[in-house]
Amino acid sequence: MYQRKIPPSLNCGLDLIGEVLYGKWKIRLLWFINEGNRRPSELQRKIPDASRRVLNMQLKELEEHGLVSKVIHPVVPPKVEYSLTDFGESLIPVLSALGNWGDEHQERLRSVILK
Repeated sequence: MYQRKIPPSLNCGLDLIGEVLYGKWKIRLLWFINEGNRRPSELQRKIPDASRRVLNMQLKELEEHGLVSKVIHPVVPPKVEYSLTDFGESLIPVLSALGNWGDEHQERLRSVILK
């Protein structure tokens, strides 16, 4: 298992949220699970640029942080479904506000990012 060389600084809320949401696909995973895409294959179709391995790792981290829950149905082959916990659902309005801000300022943001 990966061990950090430098421990994270968790002195304020921004440090904490950054630590929980750090990962290229975590915000999208939370959003798509909230929209009803609960199976790993559905999430993979929604985020085709991400490898299955990376999505599984980030889903596991979201589960460890208490934002999503995983249910494994006892069928063959096993059926896995993810859902947001109450804690994870409390983050959706924040993600929505960030998305709206990004939509409002997309031209400016794109010009800076694509420099």
